Amino acid sequence: MASFYVENFGCRATQADGAAVERQFQDRGLVRADHASEAEVVVLNTCTVTAAADRDARAAIRRVRRENPGCQIVVTGCYAQRAPEEIAALPGVSQVVGNSHKHQLADIVLPKSESGTFLPLSSLSIGQRPFSACPEPNGERTNDQRPIHVSDIFAHTELLAAPVFDAANERTRPNLKVQDGCDNRCSFCVIPSVRGQSRSLQLRQVLTEVNALVTAGYREVVISGINLGRWGRDLAEPARFEELVRAVLEETGLEKLRISSVEPMDWSDELIQLIADSPRIASHAHVPMQSGSDRVLRAMHRKYRPWHYREKIEKIRAAMPAAAIGADVMVGFPGETEDDFEATRRMVEELPFTYLHVFTYSPRPGTPAATMRNQVPVNVARERNQILRDLVARKKLAFMKSFVGKPVEAISLNVFDGTHTECLTDNYLPLRLQGHHQANRWSRSLVDDVQAGTLRATRQST
Repeated sequence: MASFYVENFGCRATQADGAAVERQFQDRGLVRADHASEAEVVVLNTCTVTAAADRDARAAIRRVRRENPGCQIVVTGCYAQRAPEEIAALPGVSQVVGNSHKHQLADIVLPKSESGTFLPLSSLSIGQRPFSACPEPNGERTNDQRPIHVSDIFAHTELLAAPVFDAANERTRPNLKVQDGCDNRCSFCVIPSVRGQSRSLQLRQVLTEVNALVTAGYREVVISGINLGRWGRDLAEPARFEELVRAVLEETGLEKLRISSVEPMDWSDELIQLIADSPRIASHAHVPMQSGSDRVLRAMHRKYRPWHYREKIEKIRAAMPAAAIGADVMVGFPGETEDDFEATRRMVEELPFTYLHVFTYSPRPGTPAATMRNQVPVNVARERNQILRDLVARKKLAFMKSFVGKPVEAISLNVFDGTHTECLTDNYLPLRLQGHHQANRWSRSLVDDVQAGTLRATRQST
C-alpha cells in the first residue's frame, strides 16, 4: 500500500494544515509512514516568517532527497506560496503546492487514470506532471519539469478541514485551527501575503469538531489561528471570539479549552473575565507585544500603544493571579535605537511575563520594513535578543518556584522516561510526575521542587 509522510515547520496553524493534508491522503487510501525515509510521497509543509525558516525548508529538501532519493518531494505551505519558482528549481522537488491549493494537495499529487481513479504511485516518475488537467487553471503558474500550483491567495476563502484524531492517536492535546489569514498589515510581516484575508470556521463546524474530539477521548483542545481574536468577523452573520469560547463551554463536554495567541486589541474585558471565571479554560494568555517603544510600534504599523498593552497585561494578571502570561517580542527592527530597546527591556522587566518568544528581526521580501533605512547590525540585534532571553529566564524561574509546596492541575502526556511521566500544567508549565501515569488524564499534583526548568512532583494531591 502506498505511503506518505508530512513534515511540518512553524506555527500551530501550519501544524493543523499538515494534519488536514494527512487526512486527505488517508481518505484516498494511503498510509502514513513513520519516517520520511520510508515514504513514497514526502510533503514538506513550510514556514516563511523568517529567513531561517526558509533555510530550514531548503535543508529539509536536501536531507529527504539524500535519505530517500526515490520519493516524490512535495513542498507546500507559506514558503511555497511566497517563492514557488525558487523552490521548484531545487534538485529533488517534484511538486510545489502553495497555500492557495493546499486544500487540493492530495488530488494534485496523486496520479489519476482517465476514468478518475487513483493510479499506483510507481506509475509516476520524479519530476513528471501527475495529470494534465490543472484543478484551477486561472492564475496557476507551471513549470514543464516541476509543476507549480500557486494562485492569488486573496481569491481563496476556503479553510482546510480541521483534523479529528482517533482515540488511538498518541497526541493528547489536539490543535483545532478555527481561523486563517490576517487583515492586519504589520510592516515586517509577510504572513498576510501568503495566508490571505482573515476567514473563520463556521461556529457549528467548530462545535462539531470539538464534540468529535471529546467523543474520541480527548480532554484538552487547543484552538488556534493566524489572527485568532478576529474569528467570526468575516461570517455572513458576524460574531465575536468571545461567542465562540462561550459556545464551546455551553455546547460541548470538553474538560479543558486552551486558547493560543490573541492580539492585544482583542483581549476584551469580557474575554479576560470569561477565562478567569471558568475552570474549563486553561489559565494562560499569550499576547504578542513586539516592542515596548511607541516609535517602533508605529513604524511596525501595530494597532496599539505601549500603555494600551501594559493595561491589558495588568488586567489579565489581576483577574488570573496564577496564569502563565507570554508574548512575542522582536528585537532589531529597522531603526531600533538603544533607547527603543531599553523601553522594551524595561517593559519586559516590569510586566508579569512568565515566558517570551524573542525573535531577531529578519527582512522579508516584499514587506515595507525590508526597504527601511537604518537596518540594525545583526550582532547588535543578537545581543539584545540574549538580554531579553536572560531576563525572562529569571522571571520564569521565579514564577515556577512560587508553586513549590502547592497543588497544580496538569494533563499527563504520552512520555515516560522510566521514572517520571511528563505533564503540562493548566497554566502552561512543564511538570515531571514520579511514576508511570496513563496519558491524557487531568490530575492534581503537589509540587516538590523545580529542576532544570521543570516542576517536579512525587505524588498526586487529593
